[in-house]
Amino acid sequence: MRFRHPDGATVHLSYCTNVHPAETLDGVLAQLRDHCEPVRKRLGRDRLGIGLWLARDAAHALITDPAALRGLRAELDRRGLEVVTLNGFPYEGFGAEEVKYRVYKPDWTDPERLAHTTDLARLLAALLPDDITDGTISTLPLAWRAPFDDTAAGAAHTALTTLAERLDALEELTGKSIRIGLEPEPGCIVETTADAIPPLSAIASHRIGICIDTCHLATSFEDPQAALAALTAAGITIPKAQLSAALHAEEPHLPEVRAALAAFAEPRFLHQTRTLPRAVRAGETPSAGGLRGTDDLDEALAGTALPDDAPWRAHFHVPLHAPPAPPLTSTLSVLQDTLNRLVGGPDPLTRHLEVETYTWQALPPELRPRNRTQLADGIAAELTLARDLLVDLGLKELP
Repeated sequence: MRFRHPDGATVHLSYCTNVHPAETLDGVLAQLRDHCEPVRKRLGRDRLGIGLWLARDAAHALITDPAALRGLRAELDRRGLEVVTLNGFPYEGFGAEEVKYRVYKPDWTDPERLAHTTDLARLLAALLPDDITDGTISTLPLAWRAPFDDTAAGAAHTALTTLAERLDALEELTGKSIRIGLEPEPGCIVETTADAIPPLSAIASHRIGICIDTCHLATSFEDPQAALAALTAAGITIPKAQLSAALHAEEPHLPEVRAALAAFAEPRFLHQTRTLPRAVRAGETPSAGGLRGTDDLDEALAGTALPDDAPWRAHFHVPLHAPPAPPLTSTLSVLQDTLNRLVGGPDPLTRHLEVETYTWQALPPELRPRNRTQLADGIAAELTLARDLLVDLGLKELP
């Protein structure tokens, strides 16, 4: 979906296909037919943007077979779909029964991450619509937090600098500008937007910036205004933003709240959980320090692993249009505040927006879609909400 910003720029809204994880090219083609096109038809649109996820094997099949790549481009056109952004964070196995920590491998210290992301950039340059010259790819924020020493930091810096040089060369060759966004995530080396500023300032390339994920931003209790202002002041670009909402528990000390949270503790994905002591939120200096957290929701629920005298937020992408029932809620307000600052000003800070609720089938059983029809209905409802937010900010939806 395309929108015209008041300054004349085109802003793209898509949804990420990692909600339909496919490891092979045949699987990608099937998801276009079985999921993406039905969502487009529900929205009554002639054209729908998708944030394509290409696993290692699918990307390899495309990069080594020009005919297959032309076939994918033709299939996108035939089904009324367009791609301006890729999700390059998961490498493979995102549809496995247990993903958890595996999603952070290979990281930016591993040459395979550079090779894979280079392939994705080449593929995106070939998949961009004829009238679009700019593409974006989101990627993991360097690595999971440990182990990561100075040697690892140096390797990641070298890899990203090399990538920036390759993207410069790609634009010279194709006329297509591809930019990368590191996606801060709780538990990673780059956990917050503030963590991203030193390594990206050291790279000093407009090709490498930040992908703002509003679920991650909220989980870390970041203030959108302060976060975006700091990035702007540091000269860090925002190639892409992912529109998502985290799970919020206002009173985690209550038994009924813990019971409700327990329904979201599941074995497939990692649900990092954070709390910010009330003294910190009030601007005071607490003796206990700042943000506290656990790697997963079940760890937070185990005894006293996490203080429960202040709200908890969990990295669980809940549907934008359907927050959980009380006593829980979502961080949709953080998404709205972030979106207002991203595209509600005189010029957009980013032009690529992607709805990324990949956890539909990880929801508590009574909330999961039971079939493709219900899933398509849910995704269409999320996109409708995002569209309405953009229109309310003064953007005009384009045909």
